[in-house]
Amino acid sequence: MDFEKLQQDLNIHFDNEQLLKQAFTHSSYVNEHRNKNFEDNERLEFLGDAVLELGVSQYLYRKYPNMAEGELTKLRASIVCEPSLVEFANDIHFSDYILLGKGEEMTGGRNRPALLADVFEAFIGALYLEKGYDDVISFLESNVYPKITKGAFSHAMDYKSQLQEIVQRKKNGNVDYEIVEERGPAHDREFVAEVLIKDQVAGVGIGRTKKEAEQRAAKKAIDAYE
Repeated sequence: MDFEKLQQDLNIHFDNEQLLKQAFTHSSYVNEHRNKNFEDNERLEFLGDAVLELGVSQYLYRKYPNMAEGELTKLRASIVCEPSLVEFANDIHFSDYILLGKGEEMTGGRNRPALLADVFEAFIGALYLEKGYDDVISFLESNVYPKITKGAFSHAMDYKSQLQEIVQRKKNGNVDYEIVEERGPAHDREFVAEVLIKDQVAGVGIGRTKKEAEQRAAKKAIDAYE
């Protein structure tokens, strides 16, 4: 495996390239090379899981100052779950670098979701040991945080509850929602919702369902507050 190319692509240089290699070494590879002093990535995965959770928690805490603890927890869970980690790993072609035993390779292990998620966490662990926490944050700023900002995990966020909490805290009155327009044929319906605070329109949202339109309207109102 050309780990030099990986480092160039990520713009990260490991002085201890063996540590980087370990992050991509599956236990099946170690089992087939017992005569060599290889280590698998399971301990690095354990460390990386904790570092990643902290890095995401820190970002969410600062990014969403009005979000309640329960919603922060729900959002973080959607970001550090297996499907999301697989997507992060695939975006930077981590599967190309995994060291697998022949049996695991033949049964499609290189693209197995759990294995890819483990490799992503193991890489975070290796990066933390090699470069420290600040460099992990830099990596996340390039490869994870932008997806949060673009709304890739908005399905996990209850904007209506967040807006209600903000309005109650600011004592700005009641929050009401109105569906002001329905358009398109029955099989492709689109709804337009307005959220009103003190009878003034605070946000407008469009969605395929009334609930989705209201959530998007609430998100617009929250953005205006922030």
